[in-house]
Amino acid sequence: MLAALDHCNILFFSLCYSSPDLTIYLFHLLIVTGYVGEFEIIDDHRSGKIVVELTGRLNKCGVISPRFDVPYDDIEGWITNLLPSRQFGHVILTTTYGIMTHEEARRRKTGGKILGFFY
Repeated sequence: MLAALDHCNILFFSLCYSSPDLTIYLFHLLIVTGYVGEFEIIDDHRSGKIVVELTGRLNKCGVISPRFDVPYDDIEGWITNLLPSRQFGHVILTTTYGIMTHEEARRRKTGGKILGFFY
């Protein structure tokens, strides 16, 4: 999903996806951080589709596979490895509190599994 988002952002397309719950949570994070515009869920009586408004602000996004366990103390190391500079971009984690960015995970002082990154 993140690779297709990256490709369509370069070509300035609006994007259409099937809509599992993880995809919806990731798009909510991208909207809150301001990297994409609004999205619309279209019910096609199957798995559903999502149409996303791209703003051109997204430079790169990627997924981390396998989903490594990241304790609270090691989040800073992953940030320096994945993001190009400090205070630029976000790392996506899934924690016991839900899916969140690395900044929110630091505020809650929790670790989790790393899903991906975007900047």
